[in-house]
Amino acid sequence: MISKTSLFRRPRILIIGCGDIGIRVAQQLQGNALAQSQGRPKLFALSSSPERFTELRKHGITPIEGNLDHPETLWRIAHLATTVIHLAPPAQDGEYDQRTRNLVRILSQQGRSVRRLVYISTTGVYGNRDGDFVDETSQLQPTSPRAKRRVDAEQTLRFWAASQGVALTILRVPGIYGPNRLPIERLKNNTPALQEPFDAYSNHIHADDLARLICAALFIGKPQRVINACDGSEQKMGDYFDEVACALHLPKPLRLPPDEVRAQVGPMMWSFMAESRRVRNQRIGELKRPLKYPRVKDYLKTL
Repeated sequence: MISKTSLFRRPRILIIGCGDIGIRVAQQLQGNALAQSQGRPKLFALSSSPERFTELRKHGITPIEGNLDHPETLWRIAHLATTVIHLAPPAQDGEYDQRTRNLVRILSQQGRSVRRLVYISTTGVYGNRDGDFVDETSQLQPTSPRAKRRVDAEQTLRFWAASQGVALTILRVPGIYGPNRLPIERLKNNTPALQEPFDAYSNHIHADDLARLICAALFIGKPQRVINACDGSEQKMGDYFDEVACALHLPKPLRLPPDEVRAQVGPMMWSFMAESRRVRNQRIGELKRPLKYPRVKDYLKTL
């Protein structure tokens, strides 16, 4: 039986928003040699869904019941971990990310137990650049309410980390793909794509590569650092759909003008299709984890 004293000598990592990526991170951590050298980490996950507790335990994660929308339920995580991985998205509405504000408020109570936090943001904070390049030093120009809430989360965490002496790494993530994350239903439903002259550049990262980058950021990420966690490819969205269609032997989407496409897709999908930027990932080398899938086509070849 593990004593309470020995338990708290082990690295304690709390995952906020432990969905698919959180599970992949947990699997990586349990086999990570660097983590093992510091003692096998004790993993926790905040979850508002008790029906997921069994699944979390199967992956070696101790579930902690709580809801970021209800700060009175968060008292269990106040001094639980020394490291936090924040994967939870903002709520669907509002001008601010109240969930992140609730999180840092509880983590700040009665002392400073958290020493490092990794936040998974989005490249959407750069806004529409009409196909131009952006990097980590580019000015933030969020256009959608969703992206504006992400900017608020980043600013909240930056201020909190500086005031609390917490090493903060922000990973700005584009479209995540991988098993169960390909636009198969879209292709089967014959949802159109934009004609080439109107098509937007999109950016990608494989789910496993993102998990590996998160793990690296936990141990060797520079404090108060922003990194674009993307594969650096320059691919337009319609070409991405075409590649997936060819790999899975599905029909390529019909290319239509913007007005016709907008009438057939939902508001959220259109917000992605209306923003075009090419994201540079110059800082990703700091994490010393070469990407397993540098391009989407490298993954599609494995299917």
